[in-house]
Formats: sequence, C-alpha cells, structure tokens
Amino acid sequence: MSEVLTVALVIVSIILIMLVIMQPSKSNAASSLSGGSAENQMSKTKARGFEAFLIRTTVVFGVLFFVLALALAYFSSK
Repeated sequence: MSEVLTVALVIVSIILIMLVIMQPSKSNAASSLSGGSAENQMSKTKARGFEAFLIRTTVVFGVLFFVLALALAYFSSK
C-alpha cells in the first residue's frame, strides 16, 4: 500500500509542478521591484477560459497532493 501511495504522490507532484509552471504571470517583475501599481488593475480581472481551468486544476491537484501525503504518513507509521 505504501508503494502505491508513494508512486501516486510522485505522479501528482510532477503534474502539480507542471500546472504551476504553465500558469501565466499576474505581474511584471520589473514593476514590482520599482513599486509600479499599473499592474494592480489587471490583477482584479476574473480568470476566463484556459486560465480558469488551470487554476481549478491546480487547486484539485494541490488538495490531492495534501491528501496523499497525509495518507502516506498514516500508512508508513504503522
């Protein structure tokens, strides 16, 4: 059981990393360093389409990662 959970955790973690990398950046690094606030108006817009799908999928895989990590900790302690 522990081996199956470990493999599932590794697969979910790789998918989660790829999902986070695929998400578009909300702000420009240069403007955040210089204190520019022009990007604040863009951050208030609602995600649509593929971006919304990425956000939802990232949340689902994040929760799945957390559950698998807890299950692996529980079964490895026995």
